[in-house]
Amino acid sequence: MFRGATNLTLDAKGRMAMPARYRETLCDLCDGEMVVTVDYAKDRYLLVYPKPHWETFQSELMALPSFDPEVRMVQRMMLGHATDTKMDSHSRILITPTLRKFASLEKQVVLTGQSNKFELWDEQAWHERCDSIEWSEDLAKKLASLSL
Repeated sequence: MFRGATNLTLDAKGRMAMPARYRETLCDLCDGEMVVTVDYAKDRYLLVYPKPHWETFQSELMALPSFDPEVRMVQRMMLGHATDTKMDSHSRILITPTLRKFASLEKQVVLTGQSNKFELWDEQAWHERCDSIEWSEDLAKKLASLSL
């Protein structure tokens, strides 16, 4: 559903316009209602979910055993930072100061489609991450079943 990387700009209030190619889908799917949260990966970026996809993910996350300290940490981080937002009349969403600080988002950002959600990266961090990718033999084995 969502794919590709788009360079965007955050305005002074922390708002960004959703790319035009996603707007109609987002309006149909969730009436522009989304949830923004942190990811539990070591990289510092945000996840942007259409609200129905977030609700499905949240249910699955909360069904995991919360007595496991690592699972509980992920639940705490992702749900604790989850923030509802809605596209305004200019198709912008607000990224709160707390979330912007977590992902070191200043002005230039990259929004990447990840099928049912988006990742939101600081532009420099995105390019550094892309430049640091190493293609290992282990990765090749994991992807061997894919036909390109």
